[in-house]
Amino acid sequence: MLKSQGAMVVFSGGQDSTTCLFWAREQFGQVEAITFNYNQRHKDEIKFAQKICTDLSIPHSVLDMSLLNQLTANALTRDDIAIAYGENGNPPSTFVDGRNLLFLSFAAIAAKQKGFRHIVTGVCETDFSGYPDCRDVFVKSLNVTLNLAMDYQFVLHTPLMWIDKAATWEMADKMGKLEYIRDNTLTCYNGVIGSGCGDCPACKLRNEGLRKYLERRGR
Repeated sequence: MLKSQGAMVVFSGGQDSTTCLFWAREQFGQVEAITFNYNQRHKDEIKFAQKICTDLSIPHSVLDMSLLNQLTANALTRDDIAIAYGENGNPPSTFVDGRNLLFLSFAAIAAKQKGFRHIVTGVCETDFSGYPDCRDVFVKSLNVTLNLAMDYQFVLHTPLMWIDKAATWEMADKMGKLEYIRDNTLTCYNGVIGSGCGDCPACKLRNEGLRKYLERRGR
C-alpha cells in the first residue's frame, strides 16, 4: 500500500508541482518536498514554494544548484535573453539544459536518505513545451539509470504526463484545491503570482487551460 510509504516531490511552487504535491499527499503516508535554487531570475518562486509547504505542514528543503546559471544560457536565469518559443525544432529560450536530469537525480539522492522509494514530478508531455526532459521516455530511462546507479528501487511518478492543462485544473478541483492553486502558485516566467502576466508562454498555457476547464464545468 502506498499509504505506508514515503515520497519526495520535486517542487517549484508552480501550478503543476503544487497539483502533484496535493496528489502525493493523497497517495502516500509521508511526503516531503525539495526545491532547487538555480539562480532563476524570479526568486519569488522559492518563497512561494516555502509558503505552500508551510501552509500544508510538509517538510521542505531548498538545494543550491546555482552552478546551472554558469553553465547554460537561457531566459529563465538571464535577463538579457528574451522569452521566446522554439523554432525549427529547437527548444524555447526558457529551456535549461540538464535541469530535470539534475533535479530528479538529486531528489533521488535525498529520497534514499529518507528511506523513500517514490519521487513525484510534474513534467508533462501532453502540453509539450518543447522541453526534451519533460518526455515520458526520458523519465522512464532516468528511472532505470537511478535504480542502477544507487542499487535502489525508485519509482518516478508523473501524474500529469498524459493530461492537458484543462485536465490538470480538473484534477486540482476534484481534490478540492483549485482555488488554492489558482491563487497561491507561481507559474509565470516573469514572476507574477496567480494568473501571472498573461503574456508569457507559461501564463497563456495555464490561463487557457483554466478557461477551458471552467467552460466545460459550466461556470
